[in-house]
Amino acid sequence: MKNYSFTLLFLLITTFSFSQEVYVDLFVNGFSNPTDIQNAGDDRLFVTEKAGLIKIIYPGGNINPTPFLDITSIVINPGGNYDERGLLGLAFHPDYANNGYFYVNYINNSGNSQISRFTVSAGDPNVADPNSELQILSVSQPFSNHNGGCLQFGPDGYLYCGFGDGGSAGDPGNRAQNLNLFLGKMLRIDINNTSNGNNYAIPADNPFVGDPNALDEIWSYGLRNPWRFSFDFNTNNLWIGDVGQGNIEEVNREDEGDGGLNYGWRCYEGSQPYNTSGCPNQTELTFPIAEYTHSGGNCSITGGYVYRGTMYSDISGLYFYADFCSGEIGTIDYSNNQTNHGSYPGSWVSFGEDVNNELYIVDNFGSIYKIRGGVLGYSNFNKNDVMMYPNPTSDTLQVSITNNKIKNINIYDIKGNIVLSKSNISASEKILQLNNLKSGIYIVKVTSEDGKSIVQKLVIK
Repeated sequence: MKNYSFTLLFLLITTFSFSQEVYVDLFVNGFSNPTDIQNAGDDRLFVTEKAGLIKIIYPGGNINPTPFLDITSIVINPGGNYDERGLLGLAFHPDYANNGYFYVNYINNSGNSQISRFTVSAGDPNVADPNSELQILSVSQPFSNHNGGCLQFGPDGYLYCGFGDGGSAGDPGNRAQNLNLFLGKMLRIDINNTSNGNNYAIPADNPFVGDPNALDEIWSYGLRNPWRFSFDFNTNNLWIGDVGQGNIEEVNREDEGDGGLNYGWRCYEGSQPYNTSGCPNQTELTFPIAEYTHSGGNCSITGGYVYRGTMYSDISGLYFYADFCSGEIGTIDYSNNQTNHGSYPGSWVSFGEDVNNELYIVDNFGSIYKIRGGVLGYSNFNKNDVMMYPNPTSDTLQVSITNNKIKNINIYDIKGNIVLSKSNISASEKILQLNNLKSGIYIVKVTSEDGKSIVQKLVIK
């Protein structure tokens, strides 16, 4: 077990190590059964709670006491910590800054899945209008479990919606393989247009458009319970964590535009046969790039993100996933090499990114943690192009770069909170006054106008 601790010894480790250590650091607690965490393109984080609330975390870890959205009256009352129903997913429109639209996936009072659009209020960016609901898509649920619930906008601008197989065990209705049902599927819809009496349209390049034996909304199928999926916007790959039945948890990776894939459930659990009666040939199925068994107390995968932040070079490009029961956190690199980093103190239900692509992980019992690597000093600058001096310092820090201009400078404390921020600098040199900062160790991140960044340690005497 590794609890993140920013000790002096740790910070003095050479920045040229490649140990791929993973640490978790408590960021904020006090939530009630959080289920998802998202950003809206700014420095706030939005946390969904199972009962039907969305709350805002401000930079530094303060929670706004007024919920961003309260839809508890239309969300089914969850039956405890392990109930799979409630408010399950959140996604902000790519043009949220202009239109104020965001989308939620919840289980309604009838026990069925509901995807709806809401709008931020006109007078307060920290409060949404609870009366602005526009229902987008409804799906009947035969059982209370395996609801999926994740929503993500893809690089194509379409909304992707993950649904489980409808519940019970073993997919008794063979729903995941049935292309006339939304259950056990990944859907892809156009929420910027409407057609056929729906509050959405069908992308023309969806794989089953025009097929009389399939629903046009389906993007891929054969999923048991895709409990969290995400896009890596560097490669446009789609990563899916799919919960197993009795012994195998799996991760699937899909190349951009590669729709129509059959991930094999109920025919296969991971790479192993489960119930192959009436199933297609193996050659027609897409098997996971990685999987793990239920040994060691594992029971249910939570899919995560590829780390694309700039704070930690040793975990750059690694896909993160976790297990709800054991607390294990694992990573997969692009060559499908899988690493188990051990058990951590949480029942992990979701991951999220902030606006800088730094990673967070959500504990079912109310806490949000930051994920950190073991190697500071990330830089995609030539190291001679950036100077920060004096270091150590007591009152000022001069930052300068050559052949470029500085856009932003952020200074973080040892918990990862921003303690000083300067933006839109547009100069090759900037002097910072540090008189208000206490003695200690800090992290400085400098970003240039062409998107390069460097992260370095700063000691204030």
